[in-house]
Amino acid sequence: MPDRPGGGAVPDRARNRSTPDRGLGVRVPELPGLDLERLAAYLDRALPGLVAGALRGALLTGGRSNLTYAVTDGHSRWVLRRPPLGHVLATAHDMGREYRVMAALAPTPVPVPPMVHHCPDPAVLGAPFYLMGYVPGRVHREPADLAAWSPPQVRALALALVDLLAGLHTIDPAEVGLADFGRPDGFNARQVRRWKRQLDASRSRDLPGIDELHDRLTAAVPAVVAGAVLHGDFRLDNVLLGDDRTVRAVLDWEMSTLGDPLADLALSLLYASRVDAPGQPGTGELAARYAQRTGRPIDGLDWYLAFAAFKLAVILEGVHYRYVCGQTVGDGFDTVGARVPPLIAEGLAMIRRE
Repeated sequence: MPDRPGGGAVPDRARNRSTPDRGLGVRVPELPGLDLERLAAYLDRALPGLVAGALRGALLTGGRSNLTYAVTDGHSRWVLRRPPLGHVLATAHDMGREYRVMAALAPTPVPVPPMVHHCPDPAVLGAPFYLMGYVPGRVHREPADLAAWSPPQVRALALALVDLLAGLHTIDPAEVGLADFGRPDGFNARQVRRWKRQLDASRSRDLPGIDELHDRLTAAVPAVVAGAVLHGDFRLDNVLLGDDRTVRAVLDWEMSTLGDPLADLALSLLYASRVDAPGQPGTGELAARYAQRTGRPIDGLDWYLAFAAFKLAVILEGVHYRYVCGQTVGDGFDTVGARVPPLIAEGLAMIRRE
């Protein structure tokens, strides 16, 4: 079982949003990656009675990894996820794993959308996909989205998110049927090797310093003290927030696995450090909060932060590669490549002080 469903993934802007009916007023039989007539025929066979009318759909704009669509029959609303249209790397975008982990977490305190159906057959839509229930809420993607929040509200949200991550990491994988979902032993070494392979598969330009960062990470890989269920990409814009500012659902589990929880924490802290809003706690406070909630030591966190920067740089480089190859759906891809060099520099600064 792989550590996670490969690379080529990226911070995903396609979401189960608060406005899923935008663009659903007319039937659109041909969307990029989604044939609604074929989907309706398949669902009539697989789940008789689920669909009560002609399907309408809309691509939830801006998706840079798995494609996400809002779908409705005029009575019920769903969200469909499938892999991107091009440059899908080996082991990437495993719809079955994403579906499985959310189904397993349904009875736990970690909020996830309700799973409806997983289709592993690529003949239906050109790739495996899954369907989940619609959860009302809003994704906050940009710092401006928090402009109306008071500093105490921003702080409360940040602490709630780190508490949620800590809660995920304290779930016993065996108790939710995920004992075989990954291999914690040797996780960090395999992850460094895996993301190096993803980098090599997406190289289209010179990236000074990235090979040094990889080599330094390889030379100082820490052992996993205790494994946990990882989200793999836990951050503010991977959760749906209700009107009461509470988390309604955690989304985008495509990188989930069993592994080192400090790797999950570090990537989350890297994202949190980029939330520029009054009241946002510093990463040191968030890390200490996590340690207190889980009872886990956070010694050696600089290595994990350096690896998080490396991983995110590789992810974004994969998006840049798909952009230059003309294999992206949505907008905003032209600026992704410029975000990679600063991440390399950040990772090098962290690993050099480790």
